[in-house]
Amino acid sequence: MSDGTPSAPGGGARARAGIVRAAAALAATSETPRLDAELLMAHALGMDREAMLLAHLDAPVPEGFDALVHRRIGGEPIAYITGKRAFWTIELAVGPGVLVPRPDSETLIEAAVEHFGARAPETVLDLGTGSGALLLAALDQWPRARGLGIDRSAAALAIASANARRLGFAARAEFRSGDWAAGIAERFDLLLCNPPYVESGAALPRDVAEHEPASALFAGPDGLEAYRRLAPQIAGVLAPHGLACIEIGAAQGAAVAALFRSEGLLPAIRQDLAGRDRCILLFGSS
Repeated sequence: MSDGTPSAPGGGARARAGIVRAAAALAATSETPRLDAELLMAHALGMDREAMLLAHLDAPVPEGFDALVHRRIGGEPIAYITGKRAFWTIELAVGPGVLVPRPDSETLIEAAVEHFGARAPETVLDLGTGSGALLLAALDQWPRARGLGIDRSAAALAIASANARRLGFAARAEFRSGDWAAGIAERFDLLLCNPPYVESGAALPRDVAEHEPASALFAGPDGLEAYRRLAPQIAGVLAPHGLACIEIGAAQGAAVAALFRSEGLLPAIRQDLAGRDRCILLFGSS
């Protein structure tokens, strides 16, 4: 290309060669260029990545593959290009207007599974539900549970509702417009929340900063504004013997724990698989 941007693959190549060329073109854009290339090729072929790698690497490169690669070179998130993202045991439709679910957030579900053990929560509340990732993962984990997702974004609520219908959870999942837990009279066995926690002005990867919704990312100069809103609300919506799992940034454990402790709660911190602080656990009264 004349502007110096790496050229995307094409020209009748087979998928195997197309992936190699796409990965080279994406090396300056992505931290995972080979994986990105494989996901885009699988999407262009209309199949999942595993099926492609097992049996379709000699398929011709589809005509639309080049355009997908150029979108990724331009910084668009893979999940927005393919329109989907795997999370826990489910696959979600995602798009502009919702945060792309991250594997780190699965730490919240892992903590809940460990806490409840052979028991199961009957009711689940997801504050700032976005795509519905946390709530719908919980409903898949516990088939008898029902849940409520809250978000102030109409676009997010539409995507979450569509995900619930597609996964067969529409009868067990309700979505409402709201401002965190304000006005909620019910109490829940399990509360899940991935609030915005990035400091205003913090440097983020291009695909995040330019495409994902700022309202789901930034939370004031110190990244703690959402926790200040949440701290006085949690006790009022958490059932006896219930559990709240709230995501935090890796350096925010002490500060967030202090906010909840000031409201009479006893927080514990859980790490993700990389050993970083990732989740505040709050326990309902006995």
